[in-house]
Amino acid sequence: MRWIYLSPHLDDAVLSAGGLIHEQTKSGLPVGIWSFMCGFPDESELTEYAKVLHTAWGTGTAEETTRLRREEDKRAAAIVGAKPVHFDFLDCIYRRGKNGEALYTDIYAPPHEAEADLPAQIAQTLMARLEPDDVAVCPLGIGSHVDHVIVRKAAEMLKRPLVYYADIPYLLKNPQELGPKTAGMKESVQPVAEAGLKSWMDAVEAYSSQITSLFEDLDRMRAQMRSYWSGRKGICFWTFE
Repeated sequence: MRWIYLSPHLDDAVLSAGGLIHEQTKSGLPVGIWSFMCGFPDESELTEYAKVLHTAWGTGTAEETTRLRREEDKRAAAIVGAKPVHFDFLDCIYRRGKNGEALYTDIYAPPHEAEADLPAQIAQTLMARLEPDDVAVCPLGIGSHVDHVIVRKAAEMLKRPLVYYADIPYLLKNPQELGPKTAGMKESVQPVAEAGLKSWMDAVEAYSSQITSLFEDLDRMRAQMRSYWSGRKGICFWTFE
């Protein structure tokens, strides 16, 4: 039985559940982290929004940025013992419509009508690779980042039991969204030891291009991750009853 964490981007699963992934792999469970929106965009079609974010991240061209982020993800996955898989759907910051218009200038916008079939495309990709005994672990979509919303929609199209994780750091910034996103679900706590927390924070640190955007700096990241962990000495999962 594999545990497959569905990660919209090249950091979400580790940010949200890296400590538990460490515990699972140390106990011998096979764990995969499947990242979806990490395809290589066309440099000539790079949106202005994407260029602004590349500057904030201190990265270069579209190819250099994507390659760098994939390497960060491989390092992070290795720290927690998981196997990363990278798919070729584009991040929302790179996606354009049929007429070349940028579909998103805000990552918290609702899914654009021009890509209404995107969840189904992702669901088909999942159905082709998931095995019957796999445990699929899906983001709740806290923070309403459009790509997180789309991946949750895709997972729910599978019509199979799912386990849900809280999106970090979005939960820390939008705690009021937890209730609505988990309506009708049962909560369970998955314990994570101090060693798992250390591995978790080390893995998050591997996403060096994203730290300032997500947490401001490494000290703040470690303080926030420890605070999140210390409430339950673990992380929460949710399932539909």
